[in-house]
Amino acid sequence: MLDLLITNAALPDGRTGMAVAVQDAKIVEVAAGLHAQAAETIDAGGQLLTPPFCDPHFHMDATLSYGLPRVNESGTLLEGIAVWGELKPQLKADDMVQRALAYCDWAVARGLLAIRSHVDTSDPSLLPVEAMLEVKRRVAPYIDLQLVAFPQDGVLRTAGGEDNLRRALDLGVDVVGGIPHFERTMGEGAASVRLLCEIAAERGKLVDMHCDETDDPLSRHIETLAFECQRLGLQGRVNGSHCTSMHSMDNYYVSKLLPLIAESGVSVIANPLINITLQGRHDTYPKRRGMTRVPELLAAGVNVAFGHDCVMDPWYGMGSADMLEVAHMGLHVAQMTSRKGMLACFDAVTINAARVMHRRLRAGAGLRRQLRAAAGEGPDRGDPAARKPAEGLEEGAAGRADAGRGRRAELAGASRQRRLHDAGAFLTGAATRCEGAAARARAALRRPRNNRTA
Repeated sequence: MLDLLITNAALPDGRTGMAVAVQDAKIVEVAAGLHAQAAETIDAGGQLLTPPFCDPHFHMDATLSYGLPRVNESGTLLEGIAVWGELKPQLKADDMVQRALAYCDWAVARGLLAIRSHVDTSDPSLLPVEAMLEVKRRVAPYIDLQLVAFPQDGVLRTAGGEDNLRRALDLGVDVVGGIPHFERTMGEGAASVRLLCEIAAERGKLVDMHCDETDDPLSRHIETLAFECQRLGLQGRVNGSHCTSMHSMDNYYVSKLLPLIAESGVSVIANPLINITLQGRHDTYPKRRGMTRVPELLAAGVNVAFGHDCVMDPWYGMGSADMLEVAHMGLHVAQMTSRKGMLACFDAVTINAARVMHRRLRAGAGLRRQLRAAAGEGPDRGDPAARKPAEGLEEGAAGRADAGRGRRAELAGASRQRRLHDAGAFLTGAATRCEGAAARARAALRRPRNNRTA
């Protein structure tokens, strides 16, 4: 007898009326009209069945802190860092935990079941690290939360920065992070990449580096990251996040850079909502979009994923944990409006993001292998059924099912696995796009959480 049988599902390649059989957390069969005994049978009702959404780049230690202690009026990356620096002395572990748990409620309600969060290690107290490790423990039953040791103020620029990062790894943080473009000089930035990659190689850790989050075309730390990845044998374990300077680089240099990234096995995460907001702030006109060269990276064979990055924090006053919103913005900024481009954007928040995180999709991975064994294997592009992923991006995909981890996410948009303790705090649509929403969210967090799993 099967553990789970999902019937009447639409698949991302366009097939409809499909059944998916799951046994021991693995997809064992995908077929139309499959009938078998199962411990649990779910009728998908013709809705889209997909691997869970994954967010490979987020800052959970800062989430839902918008307006604390003040608003980032310029909207720039550097003022956001300054506001966060002003807030850090006022941080309390319990407040950070409660904000993060509230965000995790939002995430599950939208089918987001895996998150990689960077955690600031600049303060020797490591308060954000300890708070996020507690969040990771609490949400483990329903979210895979991966933590990155992130020296926000620069590992070399900050007194004791390397020691703080090493202590964070000792406490159980999963990934080595960095921010080379925020070090004092280009040379120091390159030295930080070398140091951090050596720490990762020494400890057998993954690497996820904030790389070249700037409009400066001469910020080329992604090149150093690719080199160090090869030098240290870290292929497949390293990611460069943002890489926005690539948007401003000349085409000749990029023609050299793309093969270097591809052969090193370094993946790239773009953060469409934040990149289009923070970059180009010093431009008059024309204004640069700022996001890295997603179509070109994909064409070069680089694994590219999309992250949410920020939600209602010093850098970005909006957001709602909806990875379809991220993909939607990504396809606009990268002009990936073809059917193939839309599906690539959908992959960027599902299977590509899972690869970056080295997350075993289990049932989801088996599903995807059977869905798209080769390009063009699905139905004809003129077939209306082939529009399913595009419809999800256009309409928000209110119905979602999750085959990841051998279990389901609920088919309706609202989560039945874990509900928000206060519906008033569940801000969506326009409500998340104003300061009043931020105030209501903070007020909600001050009320007791009656349904929280300890």
